[in-house]
Amino acid sequence: MNFEMYTENDIEIVVPLVRRLDASVALAFKQQVLEVIERNGNHVLLDFSRVDFIDSSCLGALVSILKTLNGKGELVLCSLNGNIQHLFKLTRMDRIFTIGATRQDALNILARE
Repeated sequence: MNFEMYTENDIEIVVPLVRRLDASVALAFKQQVLEVIERNGNHVLLDFSRVDFIDSSCLGALVSILKTLNGKGELVLCSLNGNIQHLFKLTRMDRIFTIGATRQDALNILARE
């Protein structure tokens, strides 16, 4: 699975370069994000600007990533399209995850942490 990765002010920015995050890529997605966390730090911004669709397996991967960071860092999501936002609201994951509307909003949230 391909990602763009950046570091800004000790924040790891990960941009998945796939349109769909579904069961076929969920495990690879989770493993690669966890590798970023292990190598580079515990403040991670996941930018979904290039993702059109996620399914429940990806939500499970995100929960697992969040649990891994629990107490040791922060995970912020940003740039969720309308369909993904709806999924997060429907599953009440919008109450569990910190979500910024834009990458800059997410960076600002992480800068305050």
